[in-house]
Amino acid sequence: MTAARSLVVLAAGGTGGHLFPAEALARALVGRGRPVALVTDKRGKEFPVAGVDTYRVRAGRLGGGLLGKVRFALDLGRGILEARRLLGRLRPGAVVGFGGYPSMPTMVAATSLKLPTLIHDQNAVLGRANRMLATRVRAIATSFERVSGVPASDRSKIERTGNPVRPAVVAVRDLPYVAPDADGPVRLLIIGGSQGARILSRVVPEALKALPAALKARLVVSQQVRPEDLDAVEAAYRDSGLAIETRRFFDDIPERLAAAHLVLARAGGSTTAELTVAGRPALLVPFAGAIADEQTANARVLVEGGAAWLLSEADFTVERVARLLGEILTDGPALARAAAAARALGEPAAAERLADLVERLTKEEDRP
Repeated sequence: MTAARSLVVLAAGGTGGHLFPAEALARALVGRGRPVALVTDKRGKEFPVAGVDTYRVRAGRLGGGLLGKVRFALDLGRGILEARRLLGRLRPGAVVGFGGYPSMPTMVAATSLKLPTLIHDQNAVLGRANRMLATRVRAIATSFERVSGVPASDRSKIERTGNPVRPAVVAVRDLPYVAPDADGPVRLLIIGGSQGARILSRVVPEALKALPAALKARLVVSQQVRPEDLDAVEAAYRDSGLAIETRRFFDDIPERLAAAHLVLARAGGSTTAELTVAGRPALLVPFAGAIADEQTANARVLVEGGAAWLLSEADFTVERVARLLGEILTDGPALARAAAAARALGEPAAAERLADLVERLTKEEDRP
């Protein structure tokens, strides 16, 4: 007879950057026979892991001005009380936070209840919510070798696990990267996070139309577009002669990664993790509005490793993009080298390593 294993609670925001690693960890833990629950706020999506219950607590969003700060503090306080009651019922063996303000009430409640706690950060700069929690939790799991923003007094808590990605993305790693033939199709995948990116919608169509005719004839483009920009982007491509597919959201990213010769994307933690695990080269455009410029820090790791090219938003003009894409997409050996470098940076076992850390944190002995 096997003793019941204690529940692990995951606390995560509603964006893909927070939910994807939480999903990967949940699958790893469930595969080990450990029960898992997710706590998010009303904005969080339904969790796609069978057997994982989703709970919602109030969570504030830090706004500008005194009124915004007061509203955030009130919502956070109410959310902490809701989370304390919930955790009191669930009695978890460990609570894992993945950043974002929706994780804060649950993580603060867990630390106040003296539960074993762990935060995971997806970026090369610790996120604002995780910085607030770093002094409270018992362990800090990181995705990168070097992570800034961790208080000096808490650096001993750090363990690098890598950033967990979905099993379907890990499977792409087994598919070899094949650079485009001299006269064959060139497949370009353009993604901008879970809701797309306006600068990509504005600049990329004009840049692709400015490419040499021989390259344009070979291009096969899949572009994710913000819903409010879709009509304008489709109009920009109309009569261009380019082979273009535009979508509001791609629900088959693993398959598209597998087929892509180059990915043009933002540089969020989950995106860079998926690119390196899959072993696909990228042109990265960090989001200039990121609070701590963490996307630039993420991108630089890949660039320094030879896995990607980098363009800041300030340099992301039609002329620069057209020139750079024209150079990259016609240089098969450079693409192959970047793909190999990306694969070398990938951490396909990140979910299992994070699960190992969670298991150690519970200090639980499961006896047969």
